[in-house]
Amino acid sequence: MTIFKLLIKSFIKQIVFWFVIFDISRIVFLIFFCGFLKNIDFISIIGVFYFSLKLDFSAICYIMILPFLFLVIQSFYNKRWINYLNLVYTFLILIIYFLITTSELGIYSDWKSKLSYKALAYLSHPDEVFNSVDTFRFVFLIALLLIQIFICFWIYRKYFYIFIIKIRKNLISGMLFFIILPPILFIGLRGGTKEIPICQGDAFYSRHEILNTLSINSAWNLIHNIINNYNNIGKNPYKSFDDKYALRVVESIYKAEKDTSIKILTNPRPNIVLFILEGWSADLIESLGGDKGITPFFHELEKNGILFTNMYSSGTRSQQGHAAILSAFPAFPSNTITNQPEKYKNLEYFTRDLIKQGYYTSYYFGGQLVYGNMKGYIYENLFDKIYEGKDFPSDIPRGKLGVQDNFTIPFFLNEINKNPQPFFSTLFTVSSHSPFDINQPFKKIYENENNYVNTVMYIDRWFKDFFENASKQPWYNNTLFILISDHSHTSYRDHDIYGPEYNKILMLITGNVIKNEYKGAQCKKIASQVDFAATVLAQLGLETKKYRWSKNLLNPYCPEFAYYSTYDAIGWIRPSGNFAYDKSINHYFFTNINDSTLISRDSLIIEGKSYLQCVFKDFLDK
Repeated sequence: MTIFKLLIKSFIKQIVFWFVIFDISRIVFLIFFCGFLKNIDFISIIGVFYFSLKLDFSAICYIMILPFLFLVIQSFYNKRWINYLNLVYTFLILIIYFLITTSELGIYSDWKSKLSYKALAYLSHPDEVFNSVDTFRFVFLIALLLIQIFICFWIYRKYFYIFIIKIRKNLISGMLFFIILPPILFIGLRGGTKEIPICQGDAFYSRHEILNTLSINSAWNLIHNIINNYNNIGKNPYKSFDDKYALRVVESIYKAEKDTSIKILTNPRPNIVLFILEGWSADLIESLGGDKGITPFFHELEKNGILFTNMYSSGTRSQQGHAAILSAFPAFPSNTITNQPEKYKNLEYFTRDLIKQGYYTSYYFGGQLVYGNMKGYIYENLFDKIYEGKDFPSDIPRGKLGVQDNFTIPFFLNEINKNPQPFFSTLFTVSSHSPFDINQPFKKIYENENNYVNTVMYIDRWFKDFFENASKQPWYNNTLFILISDHSHTSYRDHDIYGPEYNKILMLITGNVIKNEYKGAQCKKIASQVDFAATVLAQLGLETKKYRWSKNLLNPYCPEFAYYSTYDAIGWIRPSGNFAYDKSINHYFFTNINDSTLISRDSLIIEGKSYLQCVFKDFLDK
């Protein structure tokens, strides 16, 4: 065999090896999440291995740049140690790649996405990753990581790598190899000769989000996600129109014909108790279309208050939800404002407005606020008292995520009893976050997300205990209770993460301080978490204009719309229709237009894109 043929054979075999590795990781993923594939036909699942080829080859071309150089060097300078250099390099790439894919196995159930630039912020806190996963699953994933690395490296050495030794130097063969291969690598890594380079959208082929996610090469996706975020520093990656035009569009969306807000409170300065519910989806609530019996006590609370039936989360993470609720600042795909102190210090704060009115303020959370840099943000609220997991008495049992809700809820009540009035006290629940750590066995109710539903049922019972005991306290009749989700969660119905159904959450305002004529009412306006601030502050007679992204839902003329952000896309909901869009790959997941309205698809899209553009500009300007 000539030297040129040997070099080509070695190069091709290494390319084939990486195709095999990428598909092995996909097979592992499919086995790991086979429960998510029950309603997907076999042909669609097999399609993953075909539609992934382009991105896989692009990723391989990046990987093969160094092996190509090693082979070129060997053609001119044949030394045994160059073979070992190639082996070490391949071993390191295997470690990196399987770290990425194994991490995705750990996060996919909750995040429904691949590892991204944003996800790396969480991996910088290994204790958070560990605490968010069952101990058994964590150990299993570590073992799986090591098994994949060593077995695949053994396969590489035995069947794919050609150990090049004792060949004569051949200038012509080396030069020929050096000239022919670079153009192939370049064309391959950019996805062909077309004007627009390859992107994640080239791997999309199915209506099933899980298959599109799986067809995207994990290594390629992460690298490009990091690059894209790095390049977007200091400029608006979501700019679609002239800034003045986009601003006019957004201002027209927010414009209310007039303000005839109803006043629902018997006292304009009530105590306020806020429950921020970790990951509570609308599917948990019977009145929001969920199954009956999951949260029966919540259903009873509705009779004493106002339920918002078309409420949507702004983002997908707790820190995004907190910023949306307490600062009325929307989430966006590429970053989180709570990660940047220089930004969030310039936000408006619901808590600070109450402090100015003489409210005593407190915040309680059984977990650790270091996650997602929530601690800095919570402290920026200037709460008079902040209590997190480490601050609870040492004799209170801890779970994997900290103090469980069955302890924090009664503890919270005891703390409220000590508060001077008026007070604003917040409890952020924790137990409905994976691994759903509660001190009772789970009942088999659903095939999907059974432990999640069991945990929420458990918390609902503790809320019943809280309200029964609170009702005996002297401050109770003058207290407004508000329950709102921080974000949604995969439910037993397994909605598409990009759709409105997945991102629908709950908000309930309840308590004896609400006038009798409004008890049991429902507000059906399309709304977002960011509307919490303006809606509540308006009832207190306080200024709301500075919360530019928030609207008063108890004004009958309040416009109806909701924006939400997933890990890599945005959604826009209006009475006239809705759509979800990922600008980074210029892909619409869906667009739905209500035939009974006159609005066009283009008008709907202009609204949503203008909104995101202005939100991110606001972020950059902070």
